[in-house]
Amino acid sequence: MSGSVGTRGVCEELAERLRGAGWGVLTTSAKAGKVARLGDMVGTVWRRRKEYAAAQVDVYSGAAFFWAETVAFALRRAGKPYVLTLHGGALQEFAEKWPERVRRLLGSAAVVTAPSGFLVEGMRQYRRDLRLIPNAIEVSRYRFRARDEVKPRLVWLRAFHAIYDPALAVRAFALVRERFPEATLTMIGPDKGDGSFEKTQAVARELGVPVEFQGRVPKAEIAKWIDGGEIFLNTTTIDNTPVTVVEAMACGACVVSTNVGGIPHLVEDEVDGLLVESGRPAEMAAAVGRLLTDRELAARISRAGRAKAESFDWAAVLPQWTGLLQTIAKERPVSAVLPVGQTIR
Repeated sequence: MSGSVGTRGVCEELAERLRGAGWGVLTTSAKAGKVARLGDMVGTVWRRRKEYAAAQVDVYSGAAFFWAETVAFALRRAGKPYVLTLHGGALQEFAEKWPERVRRLLGSAAVVTAPSGFLVEGMRQYRRDLRLIPNAIEVSRYRFRARDEVKPRLVWLRAFHAIYDPALAVRAFALVRERFPEATLTMIGPDKGDGSFEKTQAVARELGVPVEFQGRVPKAEIAKWIDGGEIFLNTTTIDNTPVTVVEAMACGACVVSTNVGGIPHLVEDEVDGLLVESGRPAEMAAAVGRLLTDRELAARISRAGRAKAESFDWAAVLPQWTGLLQTIAKERPVSAVLPVGQTIR
């Protein structure tokens, strides 16, 4: 869980929502270290098997896929039905390398869900009856401010990791400042330790642009930080349905994103955001320039983004989860659900 890896998982929010709806919920694991966490997950599944009726397990690619396999095996030994939830823009590539392994795990679950049409389409060959349940937010927590007059305040919010290409935001920002010298860029997010944070700082120094690096911020403050900007940059190279983009839409910030993975399933180009090709700072800077010079475009995208975000509200998403979990527990009252986070790739 987030106590050990530093970022709050979607499964944690689901656990809280289910508790709020009167469900008994167990969660695992807050252990530090991959081996300790996996051991705690499997141990909890077995030791507390009389305390829960169904489980939810997140599935990512890479080493974390083994975690899901191991936990699912333990759940089968315990005789518990479980839901697998697919995550990550790299899962399809992983599945192409290990098709039988993926097909076997997905086939073992009572239900397999995915948070985006991108994953549903891409993973359907491994199990036909995938169910789309989007990642959710509480929209009321995000104050909407229509960007009727956009100022050149850019905000980027993600982890500093190579797959999110944070240096692209700085390179685009430098080009924006050539036209709009008063422009600012605030970058928010934890350092994942792969050198991307240092590289991004070095690019800012090399280009001579002032970037405000805020580091990690509490979940409760995300809306405030997004609201401080006018244009939200999403520079990822691989992605599914990033909650940060939905949060930006909820705030009314104008989204400019790379056109990769599941992003075009979330952001409709020219309607509720602008999409550009990955790795092209000039293209991203041009999209920002359009928003800064075309007030009608910016206002339209801002309002359409908020409307899109409202479809991700927990009021619409939570009933899908409660209905699904009741069904896989064979319509018996569910005493507890076990969301198992797979947040380490």
